[in-house]
Amino acid sequence: MLGVQSVHRGSFRHMERHATALQVAAAVRSGEVSPTEVLEHYLSRVDLLDGELNAFALRDDERARADARAADDAVVAARRNGAELAPFAGVPIPVKDLYDVAGWVTGHGSVAVSDEPAVLDELPVERLRWAGFVLMGKTTTPEFGSVSATECERTGITRNPWNADRTPGGSSGGAAAAVAADMAPIGHASDGGGSIRIPASCTGLVGLKASRGRISTRIYGVVGASTNGAVTKDVADSAAILDVLSQVDHGSWVVAPPPARPFAHEVGADPGRLRVRLSVENALGLPVDPECDAAARSVANRLSDLGHDVVEAAPVWPDAGVFLEKFITIWNCLAILAPVVDESRMEPHNRAAFDAARATDAFVYLGADAELQRESRALVSQFRADPYRAGAADDAGFDLLISPTMSVQPILAGTIMDGVDQMATAPIMNAVPMACYTSIFNATGQPAISIPAHVSGDGLPVGVQIVGAPWREDVLIRVASQLERAQPWAALPVL
Repeated sequence: MLGVQSVHRGSFRHMERHATALQVAAAVRSGEVSPTEVLEHYLSRVDLLDGELNAFALRDDERARADARAADDAVVAARRNGAELAPFAGVPIPVKDLYDVAGWVTGHGSVAVSDEPAVLDELPVERLRWAGFVLMGKTTTPEFGSVSATECERTGITRNPWNADRTPGGSSGGAAAAVAADMAPIGHASDGGGSIRIPASCTGLVGLKASRGRISTRIYGVVGASTNGAVTKDVADSAAILDVLSQVDHGSWVVAPPPARPFAHEVGADPGRLRVRLSVENALGLPVDPECDAAARSVANRLSDLGHDVVEAAPVWPDAGVFLEKFITIWNCLAILAPVVDESRMEPHNRAAFDAARATDAFVYLGADAELQRESRALVSQFRADPYRAGAADDAGFDLLISPTMSVQPILAGTIMDGVDQMATAPIMNAVPMACYTSIFNATGQPAISIPAHVSGDGLPVGVQIVGAPWREDVLIRVASQLERAQPWAALPVL
């Protein structure tokens, strides 16, 4: 087991542990450290720790070093010419291995895909390059990102830096393990059912899932449930990378309305007095671990102390059976987006999804889509669209929903596949307690953030989810940063 000690996050000076991406960017901009020095620091951390954690699916150190040297030159030129640097110039970041990086193989956590290198960068990867990030490799994911723990035949089991016997969650578990272990200052991630928020909760990080249409990709997936993002060490990094990733793409099928100002400007801004609901109850009626319950209540109490109107009351949830059935129908049809070349080599639960998708005719699919839209609209209508407009205080509804991020603490590593020999879909069912609070907001398209609110008696981090109205990432960022200032997060592990 990896040892865990506590240390407060500090500045990047002298390569201090757990520097944020913005701190690294500031150190590069000031000349305190060069992009090459930064990269070598993090590569040395990967050399030291990844043999046990298994967070990286692909390393290309020489290409990363070449990109860092190019960033060195850009910094020198900018300083000489008085030019503005890209916002994250020289900051290393790994890319989740579900997304194409030109020249690198996209493994998708699967032995059933081609090993031909990608030809083009995926659109979010283009955004990362534009922002000055140095791509340092690719992080592990379960096969096709389909379950909430990061383990698969292609790359094996990824482990949690807080306790190597536990999972870092999924499907962005490699990214979360890398950032929590300080093998990277920030990690690219994505979320189709909780895959940013769940790993953030499992590893003591911040994980923001943006609204549907906020972050574009080249292909608009089924119902737009999935979105790109990042796992970060603080709220400021989450806001700043959202500004990078959310640049408008006019070719996108769904585009969120632009924010009133950069999301980075919402960090530390006064959120005003908001109406907040606390719901420890989840839509599926699953039992909740007492540590997860306590974490949500502690955040609700702190918000009350900060002057918000907090009421414990669950929203009117959709019918659990109907919602789950329709969501699984849609989820199975996501399987067709996987670039499979040999179906016989797929893991059993994903082969079952392929088979289910083929058996789903257009009438069933469209009916499930329509039902999800109806149920989503009913849930979204309970939120106030704009808490800041004149007269909003008199409107019905609430601004934020507080809940646990998961109903359980991080599960034992190596257990997500338990029972697959008896029932192909067992891994999906094993993941439900981890995703029962998160997936519903992928269907509704609402923004949601997991914050590191608590450390359990077992020494494991426990996250709390805050959900806002559609397109109100600004409200989430204001409130999350308010909580961060009022009650600093539990420290990350020192390894």
